Amino acid sequence: MYGHQEALRMPVEPDPIVARLLSSGEPSIRWRTLVGVLGLTPRDPAVAAATAAVPGSERVRRLLSERLADGTLPFHPYNAKWRGAHWVLVALAELGYPVGDESLVPLREQALDWVLSPEYERRHIGRVRGQELPTLHASIEGNLVWALLRLGLADERVDRLVDRLLRAQWPDGGWNCDRRATGHVSSFGESLVPLRSMNAYARITGRTEAREAVLRACELFLGRRLFRRRTDGSVIDRTFLQLHFPCYWHYDILFALTVLAEAELISDPRCTEALDVLEAKRLSDGGFPAEAKFYRVSSAHPGGGSSSVSWGPTSRRLSNEWVSCVALTALTAAGRRRAGCRQRGES
Repeated sequence: MYGHQEALRMPVEPDPIVARLLSSGEPSIRWRTLVGVLGLTPRDPAVAAATAAVPGSERVRRLLSERLADGTLPFHPYNAKWRGAHWVLVALAELGYPVGDESLVPLREQALDWVLSPEYERRHIGRVRGQELPTLHASIEGNLVWALLRLGLADERVDRLVDRLLRAQWPDGGWNCDRRATGHVSSFGESLVPLRSMNAYARITGRTEAREAVLRACELFLGRRLFRRRTDGSVIDRTFLQLHFPCYWHYDILFALTVLAEAELISDPRCTEALDVLEAKRLSDGGFPAEAKFYRVSSAHPGGGSSSVSWGPTSRRLSNEWVSCVALTALTAAGRRRAGCRQRGES
């Protein structure tokens, strides 16, 4: 499972699902559980051991296996979903990959060169037709900023991307990429990832404009209780209620709760209903399912959502350790994690 020294450092956990996650063969799951569920710091020996094991994991090896001799990937950094440089960096950041690995610099350069290119600006930055509202595929900048900050690979170009995001933020706090939009409301799908990156950036830099942007963006989601229309209270999109991992750039309530927890706003009462929905999905073994997925495992030419790795079972009846870990982290942040398995008849 993992090294003897790490086993000696692993805390004893009475909650069966947490104990199972701590004994996972995936070092990233152990890392996520130690930090997100048990609240240990990076300096804790068990956390340090789990982090150190991440680069040598089979999952990371597969994610990086298509690199060329110069460290780059032979695909478009973004359009080759989910195997281009942009997406590999995001995946590594999700996995808790150690900060400051210079071997990842070629991937960073691939991703940044494209997103800062004249071609990108021409194709992906614009305005809503007939209006002055800016349009931007803000999840692209958002994911890259967040990944580079998490991986310790950020430089002054990240500041440029943050400035771009700040300029493109709509009055309601979100972002939108649709030039045919009505201009009345931002896109949930384009707004959650930049919110996440802006929060990470604000925490690292202390930049006031970034923190203000975070608070405005949070209101876009909180004002709709994360999944309901303001007009009539109906569910905006039923897929928002499904659990996924990874989300890449897509929206669901678990991803939203994760981001709001990172922004320290998950205790806002407007998160309560989404937390109730999440808790109701808990399985009898205490875990949570991946109810749908945004990828397919394939070694064919990338694009169309092909992934070099599987992220566990997709079934409403089977626990997925990635989703379980994320869900328990959100519930812990909200003060709603209960030990033990869900019992039959439990409401």
